[in-house]
Amino acid sequence: MAAATLTISSRNYSSWSLRGWLICRMAGLDFETEVLSGADASTRAELLHLSPSFLVPRLCHGEVVVWDTLAIAQYLNETYPKAGFLPKDVVARAHCRSIAGEMHGGFINLRSALPMNLKAHHPNFKIFNGAKGDIDRISAIFDECLGRYDGPYLFGAQPTLADAMYAPVCTRFRTYNVALPDRAAAYRDLILSWPLMQEWSEAAAAEPDEIEELDMEF
Repeated sequence: MAAATLTISSRNYSSWSLRGWLICRMAGLDFETEVLSGADASTRAELLHLSPSFLVPRLCHGEVVVWDTLAIAQYLNETYPKAGFLPKDVVARAHCRSIAGEMHGGFINLRSALPMNLKAHHPNFKIFNGAKGDIDRISAIFDECLGRYDGPYLFGAQPTLADAMYAPVCTRFRTYNVALPDRAAAYRDLILSWPLMQEWSEAAAAEPDEIEELDMEF
């Protein structure tokens, strides 16, 4: 039996569920994934019971109950310090935390204008100025990190917390055919070909269409 349960909403629509799942897999955690929908009152009541803030993902690991993606990452980083969520160098570690936090609390225009939808493709989607500013900032983050730490991931040879946090954005860039500078585009393609992302995308493709997003913020 799995040692933990990760409760998520939609694989197709839920960016925060994807981040939480990636973090759990990167930690090497033995867990089951439970997918819940908020489409009916009984399930919504169950989700509210699981988490008073009605947020997913939610990790139940023994007696530990933790929700919010960064909180899950911090817990698993303490529990599995060899997972490599953060760089070993103190300067790079601070940088990684900073850009992960920037994604956690920012880029609202991008999230609202380009919601995650792995099954969709909108090649002629018009991107308005607010979202363009967020796209430019994310491209700059990619360029700075890849140049500073020599890639192929944001902080070097192996994926870290930062890559898990920005992975859903890479799917949005594909869904809405967002033009990116060469280095950022190469990183997007790397993340989309990451075996963990391939596994998630395959499960999303098989997901019933009635599964709804529960993150409330795209």
